[in-house]
Amino acid sequence: MNKAIWLGAVAALGMAAFPAQNQAMGAEIKIGFVTTLTGGGAVIGNDMRNAVELALEHINKKMGNLDVNVIYADDEVNPQKGKQATEKLVERDNVDIVAGYIWSNVLLASKDVVLDANKILISANAGPSDIAGKQCHKNFFNISWQNDQTPMALGELLNQKNVKSLYLIAPNYAAGQDMVAGVERTFKGKIVGKDMTAWPQQLDWSAELTKVKAANPDGVFTFYPGGAGPAFLTQYDQAGLTGKTPLYSVYTLDALSLPLLQKANNKGALGTFLTQMWAADMDNEPNKKFVADFKKKYGTYPSYYGAQSYDAIMMIKAAVEAVKGNLKDIDGMRKKMEAADFGSVRGPFKMGPNHFPIQNFYANEVVVDKDGTWMNANRQVVLKDHQDSYAKDCKM
Repeated sequence: MNKAIWLGAVAALGMAAFPAQNQAMGAEIKIGFVTTLTGGGAVIGNDMRNAVELALEHINKKMGNLDVNVIYADDEVNPQKGKQATEKLVERDNVDIVAGYIWSNVLLASKDVVLDANKILISANAGPSDIAGKQCHKNFFNISWQNDQTPMALGELLNQKNVKSLYLIAPNYAAGQDMVAGVERTFKGKIVGKDMTAWPQQLDWSAELTKVKAANPDGVFTFYPGGAGPAFLTQYDQAGLTGKTPLYSVYTLDALSLPLLQKANNKGALGTFLTQMWAADMDNEPNKKFVADFKKKYGTYPSYYGAQSYDAIMMIKAAVEAVKGNLKDIDGMRKKMEAADFGSVRGPFKMGPNHFPIQNFYANEVVVDKDGTWMNANRQVVLKDHQDSYAKDCKM
């Protein structure tokens, strides 16, 4: 073999080997996870990130033959900032899948960035009605609930408890509007007052609570997530309403707010009922492992935000392994996600035709556990195998 032929053969061999080497070096899945990591909403975002990190620990940071690289992004509780964070993940970081999203307005501002790039988007919390119905998309999945469903379950719980009159107080943004709409859809009694407050800046509810006193309802419904929840509960107690007017809530009394209320000895929270699709004491193996290991690692109960984020990672893992790590097989991953058989911490559920869960919703009660810690305990099924009201409008 002359020198020219030999050099050509070596070059050809090198070029053939290069793609294989590149493929081996790039054997990972990149997941962009958008949440809130600064400001008052960071208490939620940190819980979600902690749950994701625990999930990665449980799967040894592997999905099939792929290493898992999660890139976190901060939305700063701002739709424009959230959209910019999403754009960076998709366009600069070139992530394979995007997940997360606490706030409905942030999700709505960001979703098209992901979907227009033909990537899968998984909401680990926000469930606005828009994307559950006419704006549904084959590559969008929600792993939590549609916003209306949890308050719909609460409305039904109020009926079961024979509450005849109700005062509504909630923040005036997409999720708050959906929460109120959900309660109004199922509650059979009379709405005697409704206040939609500025979000997130309003943290003084003295005017609203004065109106509650004047209306003298059988109960008050509220929705204030994150740090706003304990602030509302404290003012509710200071207004003299604790023990006089029962408080019913969604996304207000959780594993993030209860430690603060317990520290302040605000016993008005104890015995309060709320509704959710999950509770820390649910009796299934994935949940028992998740809760026990979360408490061991972080020293607290996980919130439902964490439970949903943990489920999001496990659903992605099942989808990736179903296509044997071929991330270009979007159809195959989508099909596996639609099956919803990854072993959820909530127990078995189905994925609806609009890619929102069909699942049970439960009455939870704030109680003291055997160690003296305040927590939400599962009490009963309120809505069984419940599908959201907007699925009928989804045409995929």
